[in-house]
This record gives sequence, structure tokens and C-alpha cells, in this order.
Amino acid sequence: MGFKCGIVGLPNVGKSTLFNALTRSNAAQAENYPFCTIDPNIGMVEVPDARLAQLAALVSPQKVIPAAMEFVDIAGLVAGAADGEGLGNRFLAHIREVDAIAHVVRAFEDDAVTHVAERADPAADIETVNTELLLADIETAGKAQQRAESRAKSGDKEQIALRDLLAEVKQQLESGVAVRAMQLEDAQREALKPCCFLSAKAAIYIANIGEDGGGDRLRAVEEIAARERAKTVALCAAIEGELAGLSEEEAAPFLAEMNLREPGLARLIRAGYELLGLHTFFTAGPKEVRAWTVRIGARAPEAAGAIHTDFEKGFIRAETVSFDDYLRHNGEHGAKEAGRLRLEGKDYVVADGDVMHFRFNV
Repeated sequence: MGFKCGIVGLPNVGKSTLFNALTRSNAAQAENYPFCTIDPNIGMVEVPDARLAQLAALVSPQKVIPAAMEFVDIAGLVAGAADGEGLGNRFLAHIREVDAIAHVVRAFEDDAVTHVAERADPAADIETVNTELLLADIETAGKAQQRAESRAKSGDKEQIALRDLLAEVKQQLESGVAVRAMQLEDAQREALKPCCFLSAKAAIYIANIGEDGGGDRLRAVEEIAARERAKTVALCAAIEGELAGLSEEEAAPFLAEMNLREPGLARLIRAGYELLGLHTFFTAGPKEVRAWTVRIGARAPEAAGAIHTDFEKGFIRAETVSFDDYLRHNGEHGAKEAGRLRLEGKDYVVADGDVMHFRFNV
């Protein structure tokens, strides 16, 4: 399990350039005119994790397999999308299918690059996109409220509570508040999940900056993200495209010259994991060393299920070593001799970096 992240934004802000850099491909058409992307481009991206190489150095496996996440380059949105303008309905349908939204915002000035509004104003661009998502959500809330109202007539307390909750949500949406920014209890958010509200999705604002570092435009994006409980990642899509074509050895001096410790794409992936509450466990053996993604708080059977559903169904226990102990004692055998290998049952909550081997019976 990784996560599926949809790259959205106004036309011509660098979405396709970013997608090509992420996927190290030219799958997405990136041209200087609006709507050069119509159908979504989909690519799998390796999740960078230095711990994999450290494990592989100890185990010497035949293969090393990182965790992966899926990026979807979605066509640009314009004002009126909720009413079908541009590629409106198709755009909104594609957003419903992703776990998180990576909203690319142009935070640089360049007269040579066309902007649909003829100026680079990140706050206005964000408002345009978010307004369309809110309008779609208002319609969704209204329909769901009507259904709950009908069912509540029987006296069903659950439906009465849902009706009242939807009325409050709709009112806040009409006031311009995204569902993810609303003060809701966990149970209320769970009750709203079947509605698939677009503005409930985790969001990362990607400020596509120029050589000036973004300046006031970047600060405007960061302020909006903070209000919405979203994250901000600043990067230059053009530079990321150049880095994507280099090996790690070739990229190192390039990054050093720009005073960067790592590519912006690594920061973007990490921000996505943090936003969605995900982390990594490992399996290690002579055939392969592999990283797996699970939600923070997942118990051992759920982690086993990330490998195969049969592992979860027939889960018995998990042989578990922390990453630090695995390295400190030179692998599983040394960790076992040092008493650091544990047998964990169904209630064990998986920790980030755990190296695990599952025992199961189907």
C-alpha cells in the first residue's frame, strides 16, 4: 500500500513538467498552452528511503524493492469547472479517485510562459481551484442531506445526526471552509466518508518557484496552507526535471551548488506520507529486501495484509526487530542472539522501520 496522489492546478502551471520529473519520463505532454493534458497520465514513483541500502548491505539480497506511490497528472481546471466548464466534470471525477491532492501553484513570473489569468497570483489561483471543489462539495452535501432527511423521518437517530451534521457541513462549505479544515470529531469525519467530499482530501500545495525562491508568492501559499491544515512544498519543476535525468552521483554537486540537501521530489513524497499518516516497515531476506507502506497505528495483521491478504487472514505472529537493532547486531541472527528479536501478536502496533517476518497459516 502506497498512496495515490492527484496533481491538480490551473492550466500551464507546471503540472506535467512536475509529473515527468517525478516519474523520470516524458509520459505527460508539457507545452506552453492550456489543456495540453486532457486524459490523466499515471506513473508509479519509488519512495526514497536510505534505510533500504543499509539493509541490503547486510543481507546481500537478489533484489531491493522500495515502496511505491502513484501519481496522476490531472487536466488543468478553470473557473466554472463545477458547472462543466473546460474539462470540469472529468476533472472532478478524476480527483475523487485519489487519496491526496498535490495542488501545483505558479509562484514565479515569466512573460514567456502563458498564464490563463495573464498574471501569476498564487492566492487567486488557489481560490479559483478551491472554489470549484467547494461548489462541487456543496452540491454533494445538499443531495446527501436530502437522503438523510428522508431516512430520518422514521426516527432513525443515526440518520437524524447525519442530517444535522450535513446541514452544518453545507453551511461551512458555503462560507468557503474546506471539509479538511473544519473542526470535526473523528466519528463525524468517519460518517462523512461515503460522501467523498473533494475538499476533505489531504492536500499539499506545491509552489512552483523561480530563481528568486518564491518570495511573497511563496509566503502567500504557506499562509493559505496553514489555515487549511495542508502542507507546502516549494520546488522548481524545471530544475527537478533536470535532476531527474541525472544519477545520484551526478546530482550531488548540482544540489550542493543550489544549497539543497535533496531533490524537492523527495520532500514532496515525505510530505505526502506525513499528511496521510503513513510509515514504512521492511522485510529482509536473501531473495529481496523490500519496503512496505502502512498507516501509522496499523497492527501486525494489517501489515501482513499489505504483503498478501492470506498473510492477514492466517496471521499467527510476527518476528520483529527494530531497524536500529537490526543494524546494530548485523542482521536477524545477531539481533536474535542479543535478545532483540521479538515475537509479536495480533495487537502489536507496527513501528516505523520495523523489520518483520510473518508466520501465518491458511
